[in-house]
Amino acid sequence: MASHETRKVRASLMSKVCGDEAMFALGTSVAQVVQMASSDDQGTHELAYYVLSDAALTQRILRLSNTATYRTASGTNVTTISRAISLLGFDNVKTTALAMLLVDALSNSAHAQSVRVELEGALCASLVGREMARHSPYQGAEEASIAALFMNLGPLLVASHEHDRYREINALLVGGEHNLAQASQMILGCSYDTLSQAVMAEWKIPDVIVRAVAPLPAGVQKGAANRGEWMRQVASFGTEVARLLGRSADPHRSHEARALQQRYGAALNLDAEQMGALFDTVQGEMTQLLQSMNMQPQPKLAEAVQEGLPDVLFLATMGHDELDAGACHPSGKPMNARDLLLAGVQDVTQMRASGSGKVNELILAVLETLYRSMGFRFATVCLKDARSGQYRARLAFGDDQQKLMAGFAFPVASSRDLFHLAMENDADLMIADTSSVKIRDLLPEWHRALLPDARSFIVLPLVVGKVQLGLFYADRKAIAPEGVPPDETSLIKALKGQILVALTP
Repeated sequence: MASHETRKVRASLMSKVCGDEAMFALGTSVAQVVQMASSDDQGTHELAYYVLSDAALTQRILRLSNTATYRTASGTNVTTISRAISLLGFDNVKTTALAMLLVDALSNSAHAQSVRVELEGALCASLVGREMARHSPYQGAEEASIAALFMNLGPLLVASHEHDRYREINALLVGGEHNLAQASQMILGCSYDTLSQAVMAEWKIPDVIVRAVAPLPAGVQKGAANRGEWMRQVASFGTEVARLLGRSADPHRSHEARALQQRYGAALNLDAEQMGALFDTVQGEMTQLLQSMNMQPQPKLAEAVQEGLPDVLFLATMGHDELDAGACHPSGKPMNARDLLLAGVQDVTQMRASGSGKVNELILAVLETLYRSMGFRFATVCLKDARSGQYRARLAFGDDQQKLMAGFAFPVASSRDLFHLAMENDADLMIADTSSVKIRDLLPEWHRALLPDARSFIVLPLVVGKVQLGLFYADRKAIAPEGVPPDETSLIKALKGQILVALTP
């Protein structure tokens, strides 16, 4: 292909990838997830909120956390994203969310088979990166799984947006006279690696991850001098392992496995036995992922589709599980609220019993259970801030949660409004209709201004001894004439009770 034609291909591709509205939205979402930090409780809350905002993604994560690999010894089902993050690990959930973003954005391509191959390769590479991170001496090594996931971004985008060029590149590879970098350079005017880096930079992905998808020099790799160099080696290694597992039914004895061990073994501290164990682990994890999606293995397509890997394109269309099946009342409250609450109580109880849940994680799990089980549009936990002399929202789920959380604050000083009365009397309130004159007269001005459309809500005071610590609040935009029957009320009290026990000195 002539030079000016390759420049046209490159410019056209970048225009499609970065100018298309759907791809712009993908890039924004990817950047948002990548930049979530695991270093504090707020990062966990942000990730939980992001997952919960997508019903399909929520179910994928819950299914994965309930597979044999992760199921707890007690056999108790995981029913909240908060606990799933605790169980699977922040970075595992984060990388899975990123993979699903790619699936959802690209799986409807007219060239689904080619996209499927590249998506599966990317997902497999990310699992290799995650396994390598577990044994890494570097802090923040988990980012290697994200770098490995995006190492395959170039081929994935070309398969989806410029399929004819994708076929031409593969034709050159079959000829045996060009490697992947050379073939993509000839057809696109830039290598796949360069394309991946350009798109990631356009999406505002952190530089350390963008640099990690740069190609390595040929030959045997030396030990990395720093984390960035190690990530680059792992991303490249993960991609090559994914390609090997995609081609070979018995990768352990292949000459490619020996070549991989020779190229990366010393640098990544992997002998032949350890590399074979890595192959088995990654394939096992993919099998677990397949199980979590309730899917049967696809028949192997010669030299094309990875044996034993799930058809990740199906993930985008997975329905809800039993806990989310069923109708809702006109208010939005699920008909099976009791079952959802019970599952949440079991989840939070298990977190406390295992000793793995910090107080903030338990509060997050209770808040999530209330939000999902009762069909609220906004739910928050409000705690006393002695420095400002206010009760302030600390965590929230729902519509406009950042804006509403910022405005949800009121003075500690006692007042004759509904919120202070609830805490002074340690009384749980289940308000079915805020238009009642008695209720309306007790609503403070700040609540009327911030949430003028709240038509039903609950207030659950957090009082230990006689010390008022704060409250849970959640509301809907519709009245709830169905109310909260005694069995649901008992479960809500049980949820709150778990937090009170955790807060008791």
